Amino acid sequence: MALIHVNFFSETLGMSSQLEVVLPQRAAGQIGVGQAEESREIPVLYLLHGMTDNHTTWGRNTCIERYASELGFAVVMPNGHLGWYTDMKNGYDYYTYIAHEVPAVCERFFPRLSRRREGRFVAGNSMGGYGAVKLALSRPDFFRAAASLSGGLDVSDTVRRRESGFRANLWEDIFGPADEVAGSENDLFALAEKIAREDRVQDAPKLWLWCGTEDFLYHQNTKMRDHLNALGFAPVWREEPGDHSWRCWEPQLPAMLGWMNAIWKGE
Repeated sequence: MALIHVNFFSETLGMSSQLEVVLPQRAAGQIGVGQAEESREIPVLYLLHGMTDNHTTWGRNTCIERYASELGFAVVMPNGHLGWYTDMKNGYDYYTYIAHEVPAVCERFFPRLSRRREGRFVAGNSMGGYGAVKLALSRPDFFRAAASLSGGLDVSDTVRRRESGFRANLWEDIFGPADEVAGSENDLFALAEKIAREDRVQDAPKLWLWCGTEDFLYHQNTKMRDHLNALGFAPVWREEPGDHSWRCWEPQLPAMLGWMNAIWKGE
């Protein structure tokens, strides 16, 4: 695999930003790393980080490069800062940046990346899990599938709780007043309902959700699971003992990527 550090100017954010990109490389002499056969079209996973992290965190805390190599996937890990992958009420347009600009930039820089819906996937942990499901539900014609590890999937709940450890006005700057979040473009429950109202559930991106039973976001995840099931999405659901940490997320990656690979291959 090739690991490429990309510094580029974001027109959306009006500032320089960063990506980590893992690309398949057929290297016969490399020891200890399994490799898929090279293909002209490379499926791509956009992998989103959580609140306290950045574009380097997946490479530092997991074996994502090795797992992707074995399947022949490219992985794009953008820096989403602390924007919750949302066009902030007071701040920057992080949804537009992640959902539109980053894929366009990557497809221009790396022309072998799949430009078809069937070859585009998105995943993330915590804040990134929210972002992944949001991108899938808001751009159902662009992404084939999405996965969330301990995602913060109910932002109405998150904004009301005003989690400690962050500045007091953070949540309102991102999402606006707490009583205006439900039903907005940032509400995953409302986005799923919109797809159901349009009778598009059968063609919607496939969804895979995992959460540890001791995770403080477990209730948000089971609530989303039940909501999606009631609407007919039938997401893949995985849970096991665990909290909100990398020692729980890292072991889920082989199964998550295997699920995506089966979708890519039409299995």
